Amino acid sequence: MRITAAQRTENENRIRAAMDRLLRGEIPLGGTCDIKTLAREAAVDRTAFYGTRPYSHLRVEFERRLHAIQEAGEIPDPREAQIARLKAENTKLRERLAQSEQTIAELADFRGQALARLAAQHEEIIRLREAAAATTRVSRLPPPRTTAIGTCS
Repeated sequence: MRITAAQRTENENRIRAAMDRLLRGEIPLGGTCDIKTLAREAAVDRTAFYGTRPYSHLRVEFERRLHAIQEAGEIPDPREAQIARLKAENTKLRERLAQSEQTIAELADFRGQALARLAAQHEEIIRLREAAAATTRVSRLPPPRTTAIGTCS
């Protein structure tokens, strides 16, 4: 069935209006910023946008405008924007997790080294005490005097 020039103009106007709404981010429930939703919003058969059909030039215009908006860093579809934001956040969290795991590994290594040094120092102290006890040339200091609080000497 052929459509008249007036009907075709009316359809093109509806398509352009729907295109503007979608590209502004006014995405209907259950839709996305794509040709299928554009056709549904304009009440036009989706196949009319492909090949040599009457509205293929509007599909090309829609895709060009959508690409230009995306190149500018904007995402008209709120769900797509949310997906992009969550992917970026996921990447950042994975990087933080990897950095945290690396820090934990470094700290565990440092802890092991510190414990080994403390054990070696403890062994050296014990050895030096035994060596000092074996010689008679080392004189011991008297233990410190303890005084009771509140008494005068």
